[in-house]
This record gives sequence, structure tokens and C-alpha cells, in this order.
Amino acid sequence: MDNERNDQISSEVNIPDNYQYQTPGNMVNGPDNDKTGNKTIRMFIGGLLTGLIGAFVLFCVVFYVTKLYSGYQDGSEIYNVEVSVADSELLQSETLQKLATLEAAIDKYYYKTDVSVEDEQNGLYRGLLDSLGDPYSVYYTAEELNELLQDTEGIYYGIGAYVSLDQELEMPRISGFIAGSPAESADLEVDDIIYQVNGEDTQGLELSEVVKLIKGEEGTYVTVTVIRDGEYVETQVQRQKIESPTVNSKMLDNNIGYVQITEFDEVTPDQYTEAVAELKASGMEGLIIDLRSNPGGNVSAVCSIAEQILPKGVIFYTEDRDGNRTDYECDGTQEIDIPLVVLVNQYSASASEILSGAIKDYGIGTLVGVTTYGKGVVQRVFDFSDGTAVKLTISSYYTPAGNNIHGIGITPDIEVEFDSDAYSEDGTDNQLDAAVEEMMKKLGN
Repeated sequence: MDNERNDQISSEVNIPDNYQYQTPGNMVNGPDNDKTGNKTIRMFIGGLLTGLIGAFVLFCVVFYVTKLYSGYQDGSEIYNVEVSVADSELLQSETLQKLATLEAAIDKYYYKTDVSVEDEQNGLYRGLLDSLGDPYSVYYTAEELNELLQDTEGIYYGIGAYVSLDQELEMPRISGFIAGSPAESADLEVDDIIYQVNGEDTQGLELSEVVKLIKGEEGTYVTVTVIRDGEYVETQVQRQKIESPTVNSKMLDNNIGYVQITEFDEVTPDQYTEAVAELKASGMEGLIIDLRSNPGGNVSAVCSIAEQILPKGVIFYTEDRDGNRTDYECDGTQEIDIPLVVLVNQYSASASEILSGAIKDYGIGTLVGVTTYGKGVVQRVFDFSDGTAVKLTISSYYTPAGNNIHGIGITPDIEVEFDSDAYSEDGTDNQLDAAVEEMMKKLGN
């Protein structure tokens, strides 16, 4: 798992802290999620990209990037936010005195002596954001912001292996490789247990921690020690630029095309366009889009895909606290001309709700599955000149019909609960079967 996910900076949708991804072939638990979920459900999860952090999961919100210093211009707005300490209602003398007292107490009595001033400063900034009581307003260090930027591009520097967590051993296991990746050509095999990364044991580590060990600068090497058939095998793998596959496609029976979108990154629109073109060339007569457990992603990406589906009109719109509205529109020149069915579940969030909500509002496709996650707030990322950043919730977004789905979700046209027992027993995906059945009706079969 050497890539890490989330949305796109410069108009994005991120993943909620308590988000749980769960679809056939892909499952990740968010950092605050219950890790004791149904074992039968865990069984149907394939692997996670080594590059998609197990907690790949920042937040599921729409957000934008803007500079946060005096005089920076973003479009028609200028963000003049520099203020003096004297103007601050927060940094009064009593507050500063108390902070100084706390610092002195820590320096004199705290039992560890290796606490850095930088760590304490970052703790102050995080604490201020935490005081808002909004899990989607976050402070990022320069390193965290850089990771976020890489993740949302859908491009990372790693080895291109899929991994899943072996629950019994509490160690990562290789479950597959990205085609053409360094991992595929190295002395690594599917089902290898990753024992060490650069000499550090992986047992007991979170997948996110293993990710950080494997990722690194392009061209550098990482030493991976695996256990295979009771033997230890050590190999060096050169890190390279890896493009995350976010779209999977295949042709089902009766010329029904199937496209799964796992998230919306910068690379997703091109992957989607290529997949649909290949299906059309193979005689596709109807399309099923699978958005189950899609946590969201880049607003530009979801709008690009929506423009290949929707009629002319609003894709979605936002409103800030002052009632200012911003519309995201489609010109309708590429409206889909074949029957459409969309699969959603309780883990389809944010950008995937933008797409599924618009499809439902325009009545151009049928939603099958269960009610979606319900993440409909908007954020802006303000980055500072020192490389750090803050993400603040600034508005809400609405479907074309004016529905705010935050905390509510989108109800599918045909409700079908996922049968995890059937999937774990023989691979039966009853929700996909229901989508195919609906598509057959649309095709008159």
C-alpha cells in the first residue's frame, strides 16, 4: 500500500474520519472507524493499493485551495487575513500568560525531554481547529499538505503493490500488483507476507504506517522482506511514479457495460473516458456505473465525468453562510444516449453523491442499492507561505433539485441490501445482480 488517497486540492472532495470503504474488491477503514466489523464482510474485500493509505482517508468534503496571506488574489476575491495580535480576541494577555505557564510546567515536570517546540506549536494549531467541533476543519503541516496533494492527484511514488491486512498475523499481505509497476517485476509474489520494510517490523502496524515506510522519492530504493513458504525473502524495489487505477471496467452478458469508479482523482476522467470508449467499441448497449464505497474526490474530476452523462443544466451548487450561490454546470453536449443504472451504498460519499444525486434528479438513470453516506459540506484549503495549511468548512452543496444531502444521503430508486453471506460463500453480488436485472428491463429483455 504505497499510495495514499483522498481528494483534490484545487476543488476537492475528501473522506470522512469515520468513513468505511466496503465493496467487493476494496475495503479500508478510516482512522476512527470500528475495526471489529462483520468478519464475513471483511472476507469479500480484496486488497488496498499499497499506495492508498489504509486510512487514505482524510475527510469527505468539497474544498478549494487558496493562499492565506495579505493581498493574495483568487479570482475576484482578495484574502486579506493578516491581523496583529492586538486585534485578536483569542490571544489576550491572560491567554498568552496561561500558555507560557503551561509551557513552563511541561519543560520542568513532563517526564519526557524530547518534546520539540515545533510539535507543541502544531499541537496549538490543531487544538484551535479542534475547538470548532467540526471534524472537517483541519490543520496540515507542510509534510501532511504535500502528502494530501500527491494523494489527490491519483499519482504517487511507490512500488505499485496491492496489499490487505492479514487479521490473524496482523501483518500486510500482498494481494496483487499494478500492471507494469516495479513490484510486479521484482521478486515479490501474491500472498507474500510483508515482514519488514527497510528493516522495520510490520507486525502490529496500521496499513497507513506501512504505507509511509514504502513510499518515498522517485528513483530511491526500498528494501522489502517477505515471508514466503516459511522462508524469508529480501528484495530491493525501486520507487517509481505510479498512477492509481481508479476505474475498473468489463463487459457483462447481453452487452451490458460495467464501470466501477473507486474514487475521483485527477487521473479518473481520462480512465473513465477510455473505459467507456472501449465498452462502446465492444457493442455496449447499456451502462452500469458502480459507485459503491466511493468516498469522493476531486470536484473537477466528478464534473468532467458528469459532463459525459448529464443533460444541459446544473450538476450541483454550493451556498456559503451569507447565502452566496455558486453553480457547477454541464453544457449537455455529451449526454448519455444508452440506458443507465448506478450502484450506490452507505459508503458512497461526497463526490459520488454529487454524481448519483444529479443522475437521480434528472431522471436519466436508476439508482440501485442503499441510502448513501450523506456528506454535503464544502471546504476551502488555505495554504500558508511556510508550506502549512488549514482546511475550513465554508459552505454546503446541493443537488440540482435543491436537496442538501448532508447527514441524510440519497435514497436509491431500488433498495437492495448487500448480502455479505452470499458473497463470502460463492462470490454472489446480489446488488450487482439487481442492477443487471433492472438494466435488462430497460433494454427490453
